[in-house]
Amino acid sequence: MQNIFSPAGRRALQAAMARRPLLAFDYDGTLAPIVPLPDVATTPVGIARRLARLARLRPVAIITGRAIEDVRMRLGFTPQAIIGNHGAEWECDVQPDTASKLDIARDRLAHHHHELTALGVRVEDKRLSLALHYRGARDALRAVARIHALLADAVNDVEVFDGKRVVNIVPRGAPDKGQALLRLVRATGVDSALFIGDDVNDEAVFRIAPPDWLTVRVGAVSAGSHAAFYLDTQSLVPLLLQDMIDLLSPEAS
Repeated sequence: MQNIFSPAGRRALQAAMARRPLLAFDYDGTLAPIVPLPDVATTPVGIARRLARLARLRPVAIITGRAIEDVRMRLGFTPQAIIGNHGAEWECDVQPDTASKLDIARDRLAHHHHELTALGVRVEDKRLSLALHYRGARDALRAVARIHALLADAVNDVEVFDGKRVVNIVPRGAPDKGQALLRLVRATGVDSALFIGDDVNDEAVFRIAPPDWLTVRVGAVSAGSHAAFYLDTQSLVPLLLQDMIDLLSPEAS
């Protein structure tokens, strides 16, 4: 995995933009900085303005673990598509039949609400997924261990995976971000895609990306990541967006 601002990375970005791809982005940790309280996350003005410009040049999609309505109000621009709940929620055809698979986990977490609160864990119910945030926990290792212990016998109907100071719960068999982006590429009729993400659930895209897609992981090099390139920090996202704008603008051709 190479830096996207390396000579090889810049060549790959130029080639990707020449293919006129769908531009897809994760939200938290990618477009918005990670903050102690997820409820106060917002898109920096410089990023929102660049995304609005990109949306006039190419189809732009947001693929996030948040619910669609949650992320929509935080963007500061209007993308062509938003996919929420890690790939399970679409604006036109939400899959309500999978939501009930979370009921066992919901009941278990509700029963242990006071214990989880004392540990600094906040449960967010997004209907098609659950997020257990422990950014405010005094003892993060203890909190995450207890979360997994509580869910140990509820895994027949759900899948549990860790993120950045969060444990996510989704219905077993629900679409992931990779499946969602493949479907969106087909629906929009484009030939390729660019995807930028930073967390464990974004690996679902990195793993399935065809050779003509460009994938970028936000954060330092990770030996376990399947992304083709990396970006050192989230603070560099505006620079990468500007490079994309410059390459896509009519005057660049």
